[in-house]
Order: sequence, then structure tokens, then C-alpha cells
Amino acid sequence: MQIECASNNNDARVMPSHIRVIGTEENNPRETTGADIKMSARELTVFYGHKPALHAVNLALPRNRLTALIGPSGCGKSTFIRCLNRMNDVIGGCRIEGSVILDDEDIYAPSRDVVQLRTRVGMVFQKPNPFPKSIYDNVAYGPKVHGMARNRDEMDAIVLDSLERAGLLDEVRDRLDAPGTSLSGGQQQRLCIARAIAVQPEVILMDEPCSALDPIATARIESLIAELKTQYTIVIVTHSMQQARRVSDKTAYFLMGRLVEHGDTEQVFEDPQDDRTRDYVTGRIG
Repeated sequence: MQIECASNNNDARVMPSHIRVIGTEENNPRETTGADIKMSARELTVFYGHKPALHAVNLALPRNRLTALIGPSGCGKSTFIRCLNRMNDVIGGCRIEGSVILDDEDIYAPSRDVVQLRTRVGMVFQKPNPFPKSIYDNVAYGPKVHGMARNRDEMDAIVLDSLERAGLLDEVRDRLDAPGTSLSGGQQQRLCIARAIAVQPEVILMDEPCSALDPIATARIESLIAELKTQYTIVIVTHSMQQARRVSDKTAYFLMGRLVEHGDTEQVFEDPQDDRTRDYVTGRIG
């Protein structure tokens, strides 16, 4: 399947009108995934204009495991992670070939509800981006949009549970009406994580979630991530080799838009099979 994106359309619930599907399911048959695989990329190729950013990437993401994406700047890590919840749809001139499978369904199928997809596949960005709302309303926003609570008591339960799972409730319990922007950087990032999990996603994408945080806040987020990966499939982009080794179960090394190596984190760092991976994880190149 090939997808072409030509302009912004962030709110489309189905395939946006500016996206053109080339090919059919008959000549692009879907493969079935194993029971332990939550998502997988199949021959995923991405172009920005005429310039390729990813080249035929094949990568399986295990269920309830954390996969770290590593590699130098500009290698395609963030492009890849944005493909997993179709955030590239809103980038003008983006063209996508191949497929991304979520529970045996192609997320780029023409009938796919993109809003529903992004409920199942949440995103936490590099820089904390709380809404200009109260702490409570930040977390309640998604459940309100999706009609997940029938009354205030049910919404309270969702908000408090999400803040608890994000490790933030004890710090904000007495000031839920305070602006989310009044929190520290690390607290804001945990608020964004609470906001992401409030809609009960199955996959959480994290694009360098600790790069703007101090070491103490980073340690807190990493501890939280370690807890969350028992409940969610998590994919994290990181430039920190130490962080990748600490938090991930699987590691994928990207270089110049290509997936060079993927495997158990311990194996990738201790016994890489490709010399390019070895050079990167040992610091010979960066």
C-alpha cells in the first residue's frame, strides 16, 4: 500500500481526502502477526517530497514490552514512531509505502478511523505540552471527547486513577484545579503521561520524553515507564544509550533511514551483530 499526504488534516476520522491510496489489498496481502506481537511495520518506506526518510523498515513490536529506538540525529527514529499513529498524515508532501499492522489490521487501510486509532496508540512528546487547562481538565479532556464517563463520579475515578498510575496523584491531589502549566517540567511530563493513559490506550509512543528534564525528573519518568510497560506496549525514541539499556526490553538501531539491527537490548549492546551497531553503542560514532 502507498499513501500520499499533501496537506494538514488533523481531525479526520477516516482516511483524509488529501491522502491517495495506491494499490489494493489483493496485491498487498496482509500477513498475520504472532500472538506476542502488538504492532509491526512491513516494508515501511517514507518520503518527504522526493527525499526518502525511511527505507523498507520491517520491525515487530512485542506486546507489553518496551522497544527503544536508537541512532544518530536524522536517522529516521522520529519519522518511524510518527508512522505508528499516523501523525505523518498532517505533514505536507509526506508519502508512505508499506503497512503498519496493529492486532492484524492495517492502520493505513482507507476505512481506518484515525481518531479511534490515536486513542489506541497514545503519544508523549519530547517537550511536556500540557493544555492551558487545570490539572484535572488536562486528564479529563480525552475521556470527555470519547464519552468514557457517564457522570462526574466516573470522570473523577478516571482522572484520579490516571494520575495515580502516572505517579503524580500524591503531589497534586490538593490542587487539581491549578493550571497544568504551573507544575515543574518533570511533573508536566507525568501529567502528559496521565493524559495519554486516561483514554485507555494499548500502545504508548514516547519521543525522547526525558530530553528536556533534569536527572532527578528523568529517573522518576524512567521508573514510571518501567511500571507502565507491564500494562502497555511502549516504544521510546532516545538518544541516551544508558537510558535505552536501563528501560528497554528490545532495541532497534536506525542509521540513515534504515533499520540496521533489532533484538534483545542486552544482545544489541553486548554482542551486536552488525559493525555499524557496535560502533554506535560503543561511542565510536555518534
